[in-house]
Amino acid sequence: MARVLTVGIERYPVRGAFVIARGAKTHVDVVVATVAEGSVVGRGEATAIYYRGETAEGVAADVKAMAGAVADGVGRAELLGLMPPGAARNAIDCALWDLEAKASGVSVRERLGLPAFRPMLTALTISLGEPGAMAEAAAAARGRELIKVKLGGGGGAAADVERMRAVRAAAPDARFVVDANEGWGGTDVGRTAAALAGLGVELIEQPVPAGRDGELDGVASAVPLCADESCHDRASLEAIMGRYRFINIKLDKAGGLTEGLALAHAARQRGLGLMTGCMLGTSLAMAPAFHLAVQSEFADLDAPLLIEDRSGGMHYRHSDVWPPEPALWG
Repeated sequence: MARVLTVGIERYPVRGAFVIARGAKTHVDVVVATVAEGSVVGRGEATAIYYRGETAEGVAADVKAMAGAVADGVGRAELLGLMPPGAARNAIDCALWDLEAKASGVSVRERLGLPAFRPMLTALTISLGEPGAMAEAAAAARGRELIKVKLGGGGGAAADVERMRAVRAAAPDARFVVDANEGWGGTDVGRTAAALAGLGVELIEQPVPAGRDGELDGVASAVPLCADESCHDRASLEAIMGRYRFINIKLDKAGGLTEGLALAHAARQRGLGLMTGCMLGTSLAMAPAFHLAVQSEFADLDAPLLIEDRSGGMHYRHSDVWPPEPALWG
């Protein structure tokens, strides 16, 4: 029986505004791929990686172009050679994982040999802003165990330290990671990291622009550095070695859970730590990422808390996210 691939774009409002160094978002358009085989249906959701020039419309078109290959029975491993890393391949790959689980009655967790799932700690993101506004957001998040702070704003690294100082004062008991979003190029990253270490920051994401990672050569950072925009899939690893100690795996960057798992394995073999992150998206995108996040030191799967999530989404309570229900995915 031939598989039928369909694709659509769905829009979800952001709660308030999501602000990072590259701008603000008031909504997110996600691409949903559906693969049906008879009465069995699998779904996968992806978000365009805008800093790579992707758009929701372009991603949807790339998904649609694979309808013939999917009908002919293309598998997840074959997709790695047929499509480049990115959101389109992620949508199809995750839909195929879901389809296989529902058709076989064997969950993705069981297929991967993972232990029984339990609620998992996830970071909550605070958007970039003026120190006072960020302190207010941090105060509202008091009680959260792990907070991710968006930095890389006006005033450079020195101003970012002041932002973090205000956030720390407002949430003194939290653990912190920060994301510079490529905003510290041409600055003394080691000095900034030392200041942030004194504020209890545990991880710094992408301090310099992707492609300028050589600026980190010789930097003795007091806080581990994590490659995000500089690491997409396994082909990215060699260029970051010796410069970063962690990578942030996002399924939209990697092009699906299949490559995400392979990337995680390759990174571990090279001695790198793992963070599993996400683009803005609904629980349908977080569900496959959960399977990778449980294998990572840090998880940042809070996107459904930042938008108006889809019906039947994953359950978030206090600092934890619960594993997805089979009806949602996997």
